Amino acid sequence: MTLSQTRPTQSIFNGSYAASTPLISSFRNSMAVVASGVEMVYDSGAEPYAVLRGIDLEIQKGDVQLLMGPSGSGKTTLLSILGGILTPTAGKVFLMGQEITGMTRNQLAKFRLKNVGFIFQGFNLFPALTAAENVEVALKVKGLRGLQARRQVAIELLEQVGLADRMHHLPKDLSGGQKQRVAIARALAGDPHIIMADEPTASLDSQSGHAVIELLRQLAKNAGRTVLIVTHDPRLVDAADRITYLEDGMIHG
Repeated sequence: MTLSQTRPTQSIFNGSYAASTPLISSFRNSMAVVASGVEMVYDSGAEPYAVLRGIDLEIQKGDVQLLMGPSGSGKTTLLSILGGILTPTAGKVFLMGQEITGMTRNQLAKFRLKNVGFIFQGFNLFPALTAAENVEVALKVKGLRGLQARRQVAIELLEQVGLADRMHHLPKDLSGGQKQRVAIARALAGDPHIIMADEPTASLDSQSGHAVIELLRQLAKNAGRTVLIVTHDPRLVDAADRITYLEDGMIHG
């Protein structure tokens, strides 16, 4: 598998999508994620602190993209901006050809529900709910009506991630790898175009980590989803189509 690194060069559109031409429109629509001139500055201390400095990034549909770098490099902040959780100080973000940085809060919430699924390092499962019920909650939030319909889809999603025999178990009765697979099934609720994962294998042993890595790879290649992963885990490198390295809030080759 060929890996390509994102170089710290200017975007081919010079950090701006202000112009509207058929070339730009076609290029943008071929990408799942586009960040143009993204900056994030916090002004809570004596001096402003720049977390991200002019990030230009393009991620093709169906790719597995890694964001790697040392702690404090801005990886999780960038993931949060690309996922529409944080608003950048400057720059633009496009998901599936639509600019999310120009959306209202309500528009952005609806767009995220339809297009983006999130996976977290800490699983974030409801401890009092079974694996199936955790997925059903996500399906309800996504707008799927009817208890029986949600139960059927939850079963199908858990089967897809290899947990058909654990769907009625509580999180306390699941291994770390099994919990993460429940979290992946939950992220798939609503059939989003993009999956964003923050350190999905960090707390997993070797066997569980490799199982999750292969599952994330299959999500991209078999279903045509784009998978964006923040990680320190070198085990993920071989599963990636592209790797972007961040340091001090900037992209490095």
